[in-house]
Amino acid sequence: MSGIVTRIVVLIAIMGTAGGCANTIRGVGQDTANMVDATQQAGRAIGNSAASGSY
Repeated sequence: MSGIVTRIVVLIAIMGTAGGCANTIRGVGQDTANMVDATQQAGRAIGNSAASGSY
């Protein structure tokens, strides 16, 4: 399961870095909000996966 978590964290970091470079300050704020949402969704998915036992 830690492999999945690592992949998700790396993907979010890459998306945030690439997205932040191409935007204005306002756009970076929106990207940050989107990253927070994506991180929360990933956490829920991992939690649901762990709860159901389907790794």
